[in-house]
Amino acid sequence: MEIKDLGEFGLIERLTQILSIKDHSVLVGFGDDCSCIDIKGEKILFTSDIQLEGRHFIKRLIQPEDLGWKVVSVNVSDIVACGGEPKWGFISVGFPKDLSVEYVENIYKGIKKACDFYKMSVIGGNTTASDSIFLDLFLTGKTDRFVPRGGAEEGQMLMVCGYLGEARAGLEIAMEKGLNNLAGYEKRLIKRFSRPTADIHLSDRLSRYASAGIDISDGLVADLYHLSKASGVEVILDKNKLPVSPDLKRYCQQKGKDPLEYILYGGEDYKVVFTVDKRDTIQFPECKVIGFIGAKGEGVFLKDGSIVKKLEKKGFSHL
Repeated sequence: MEIKDLGEFGLIERLTQILSIKDHSVLVGFGDDCSCIDIKGEKILFTSDIQLEGRHFIKRLIQPEDLGWKVVSVNVSDIVACGGEPKWGFISVGFPKDLSVEYVENIYKGIKKACDFYKMSVIGGNTTASDSIFLDLFLTGKTDRFVPRGGAEEGQMLMVCGYLGEARAGLEIAMEKGLNNLAGYEKRLIKRFSRPTADIHLSDRLSRYASAGIDISDGLVADLYHLSKASGVEVILDKNKLPVSPDLKRYCQQKGKDPLEYILYGGEDYKVVFTVDKRDTIQFPECKVIGFIGAKGEGVFLKDGSIVKKLEKKGFSHL
């Protein structure tokens, strides 16, 4: 058997069976956006994510400062999804020996700007030579109450803040046209991919009110399947409530494409989708209700008027 036969999550499931967790201070281990440990009554979060050249980014299609910003944001988004605030990070980096020092410095300027924005610090790391660029950030955070993937309950509302699908459109534009001579909306879409901003403003309220949450990185449907499986419930998306950004709408009109495909399956959005009781939706006035939690079971469904259909389980996979 080869890795490709298992896929990313099949491999993860197989490998985590080898590693047993016997430390009772570990509140949450494998299978969530973050792990969580109780240290003298404080809930400390742990997560890590990587940006690998040729897999997560194409060097000519992203500015080095944006790359530094992005490796921080994608990790912060995991912390936020669990109702936490980022605190301290360690970064391991690999660079080709012929890469310019100025390029590396600009990556770190982006890291510094992101750290200032999210009010966190990178306090150490490791450096090695590599045939391609990689940035691997290990990030810790704190939370008053851990928000898991497995807490969604029947009848609760499904919410998201901001627009989905823009990052995929931005990547397509960059791959087709590069980074120069672009219209304003094209530049904005590219920024959604190259310089995402995590929903840090939601952290405190998610910790107080959300029953479940997950970071949207592989695509809305793909990640909701994880939430559905963890919670043991069906997730129902309302087609008429899924917000379409003006920039994505314009792009899809010009290309003759369906924005719904981008919203459902785009990936790289780094937004948090979460569940709350109906009465608590007023605590998130800047967010939109995009669906609800159905009966016990598993699956992600799209409701279009009186028609409800099960959505295909697909999205980005690393393997």
